[in-house]
Amino acid sequence: MPSTDARTLLHTAVPTAAVGAIATAISAGVAGGKGALGSAVATLVVLLFMGVGLVVLQRTAKQYPHLFQAMGLLLYTTQLLLLFVFLMVFKNTTLFDPQVFALTLVVATLVWVAAQARAYMKAKILYVEPEETAGSGAREPQKSEPAT
Repeated sequence: MPSTDARTLLHTAVPTAAVGAIATAISAGVAGGKGALGSAVATLVVLLFMGVGLVVLQRTAKQYPHLFQAMGLLLYTTQLLLLFVFLMVFKNTTLFDPQVFALTLVVATLVWVAAQARAYMKAKILYVEPEETAGSGAREPQKSEPAT
């Protein structure tokens, strides 16, 4: 993974994990152990879904740059649908508090998206590929005589 990709992943995962830890602590105080477990599971689900999506999107951008925008829209739609399906599957669980789980899932997702947008705005990503210099193995352009 190139350093810019790793940096983007780091700048999105750390704030999400921090918000998840805060939500877990608050949930433990408000809803007890089941609330803390629900909050922790929701944070892990968001980190997993969004992290894998970010890696897939960045690999797609490198291999197929012409598909980047369409792939991004498809990926985010799929991620949100999968998160919704995950909510529906666990809405009646007794393993953890489903309300705390759902709230943490939504908050962590919003933090991930905001952190990702901020990471991309702060990144110094080149819009065009710079030309190779003559010293780096490229051939020198031939000089032509000016037309008179």
